Amino acid sequence: MSKPSVLFVCVHNAGRSQMAAGFMRELSQGRVEVLSAGSAPKDSINPVAVEAMAEVGIDIANNTPKILTTEAVQASDAVVTMGCGDACPYYPGKRYEDWVLDDPAGQGIESVRVIRDDIKARVEKLLAELLA
Repeated sequence: MSKPSVLFVCVHNAGRSQMAAGFMRELSQGRVEVLSAGSAPKDSINPVAVEAMAEVGIDIANNTPKILTTEAVQASDAVVTMGCGDACPYYPGKRYEDWVLDDPAGQGIESVRVIRDDIKARVEKLLAELLA
């Protein structure tokens, strides 16, 4: 059986989707192919998201925001969107989830920790379902 693949998408690919991808990489221990992208990617990762992830031992500091491509969607078994709305392409036969999460952009570390912990819980649930 091939590895399931997950694509995490938010608008800027600088916070939520990067944290989700970081957790999925760490928690799946290589059992899941992980991609992340944004419909309008920023130049760099949100430094507060980097700090929040570092607190739980996950380094996303060297990640780079990437533009969302149809190829990335087509290559993924599951597509998790986080507030990118109509910018996310839809393909039949893919599993789609839309996670309603606050945007960490411009927020302090306390707020970002709450978002991070919410993302971790959702990633753990998704991982359990993908590997079931």
